[in-house]
Amino acid sequence: MKVALRTLHTIYGFVVFLLLFIILFPLLLIPIIFPKRFFLVGIINRWWAKGLFIFTFLPYRVVCKAPLNKSKQYVFCPNHFSYLDIPTMGLNPINTIFVGKNDMEKIPLFGFMYRKLHITVNRQSLKSRSSTLLASMKALDEGKSLVIYPEGGIITQHPPRMVHFKDGAFRAAIEKQVAVVPVTITNNWIILPDQKQLRLHWGRVEVIFHEPIETKGLTLDNVQQLKNQVFNIIDAELNRKYSQAL
Repeated sequence: MKVALRTLHTIYGFVVFLLLFIILFPLLLIPIIFPKRFFLVGIINRWWAKGLFIFTFLPYRVVCKAPLNKSKQYVFCPNHFSYLDIPTMGLNPINTIFVGKNDMEKIPLFGFMYRKLHITVNRQSLKSRSSTLLASMKALDEGKSLVIYPEGGIITQHPPRMVHFKDGAFRAAIEKQVAVVPVTITNNWIILPDQKQLRLHWGRVEVIFHEPIETKGLTLDNVQQLKNQVFNIIDAELNRKYSQAL
């Protein structure tokens, strides 16, 4: 019975996600046609994310451990255990664009929007990864803030234990002297586990934005140090919540 209810909830959640996209798509055309209006992407993403969680009966909680300055740029680095992490980062109080896998480009209409408004990468291609790093730095030059999942996708086989972070987010942040914000997404691996048969479980979506880490004065020699610092902050938050699991 529980499995059947979870399956129905998951189908319902997908329908809500799709309907909200169809409703919001005309608004998403504005920053596509007028790229200088890129800040609208973050605003629309917040409407989309909040609508999704409200209409799918998933309560959510956004915690900012330090004030985030809406006039500043940031590179946000969250852990990534679930497909639910993508709409969760839509709750970000700062307007951002995403750096994500190019698989989503294949989805009709959604893929068109994602390709036009965000930065995509084929993680199997060295050339694509290099191009994505350059595109990320160009986006920072244009005044955009970025969400980059530093694990490089949903990689871990043992959530809530993370895998080692990749360098790209930290190289871009240091090159452009933009602050990095570690982000802990605590419960999504339980609410929507990365399993062959995706099924929603009831729970509260929680996203924690940690204090920004300034990169002014850092050089590429500090990439490993910065990467370790961000990893340790997120890992410590996960440890506090799931000390027995970890």
